[in-house]
Amino acid sequence: MRKAFILAALALVLTGCSGNWGWYVVNPTTPSGYNNVRFLLSGLQYTILLSATAISISIVVGLLVALPGLSSNRGLRWASRTYVELVRAVPILVLVLWVYYGLPQITGLTIGVFWAGVFALALSDSAFQAEIFRAGIQSIARGQYEAAYSISLNYRDTMRYVILPQAIRRILPAIGNQIVYMLKMSSLVSVIGMQELTRKANELVVTEYRPLEIYTFLVLEYLVLILIVSAGVRWLERRMRTDER
Repeated sequence: MRKAFILAALALVLTGCSGNWGWYVVNPTTPSGYNNVRFLLSGLQYTILLSATAISISIVVGLLVALPGLSSNRGLRWASRTYVELVRAVPILVLVLWVYYGLPQITGLTIGVFWAGVFALALSDSAFQAEIFRAGIQSIARGQYEAAYSISLNYRDTMRYVILPQAIRRILPAIGNQIVYMLKMSSLVSVIGMQELTRKANELVVTEYRPLEIYTFLVLEYLVLILIVSAGVRWLERRMRTDER
């Protein structure tokens, strides 16, 4: 019943209940609508590439930041905590603007919009990833460490073969949430000219003057993309649970 209601509401929106609505602008059965749809979809590859690169870097950096935070050394714990708190306190949009416009003035290097977006998104997300890894590792029973040490595994091998595989199974839903979050936050990179989904929609609105229809199509693009990613994460969760058994 709920699915039928959702489909009916979606059909009502797409067909339009007002004569002022111009869904022809994204109607693929007309030449102009087809070109507009192709233009909007052309930003999909940049959104996926930007998000995938940033999330990959942030996971690695987050793990590297989390491990010192678990150390018995107070200085390392303080450094890890300081990094997390400082990075989490800066809004992503502000970080994107600072990296693109401010970092070149400090370093003297020219940064393209793609890598500026990747760096800003990865830096911001790494703080959240660090906390996710820290919580996941701390959830592993102390006996697992003792068992690893009893068979002469060093700290690196203990983490690699014993602790991290178990921790990743537990934190996978949280990492999946961060992947979805990064997909949505990638839209902020449009402010520096990245030709991703949101930027394409903004440019088409300027030429077609149909913000409702175009942004509705943009919503559907993100909706389909995120649903696919969520389904993939859930499949991976089930697969890992099966392997654990």
